[in-house]
Amino acid sequence: MTEPSDSAPRQANKRGAARLAAVQALYQMDVAGSGLLEITAEYEAFRLGKEVDGALYREADAQWFRAILAGVVENQKTVDPVIRQSLTEDWPLSRLDSTLRAILRAGVYELMKREDVPVAVIVSEYVDIAKAFYSEDEPKLVNAVLDRVARRVRGEGRGKDAR
Repeated sequence: MTEPSDSAPRQANKRGAARLAAVQALYQMDVAGSGLLEITAEYEAFRLGKEVDGALYREADAQWFRAILAGVVENQKTVDPVIRQSLTEDWPLSRLDSTLRAILRAGVYELMKREDVPVAVIVSEYVDIAKAFYSEDEPKLVNAVLDRVARRVRGEGRGKDAR
């Protein structure tokens, strides 16, 4: 058996696939103004574990997907201020693009409300998602913001803003 190379992305597990799908759904809700029930039904019927335009979506934990989506929507009034506090003053939340906002909202929701999931898992999963969409500084920003939030809401973190 050969070991995967360090440069190859890790294969997502069902929760990781659910997180990625939740970020995509949150983005779609933000950009198209789709509602929670509509977007949840669309993803469960046509995307999670299905083939779309020739690309196969990974099988995802549908319950985890729903929990993240509903949790972000229900808690957005508390999640967004926590994100704002962790950004620098010259980078307000409104200045971030919709994809980055979706990643941060989902990650911060999990840090705040899913204490059953270790901080390191949440941070690394959402940094990996950021790497799937961005090649520049955005993954570092996601890492820094989630680390600051983890220190604030859970008292855990690396104690520095970025690697």
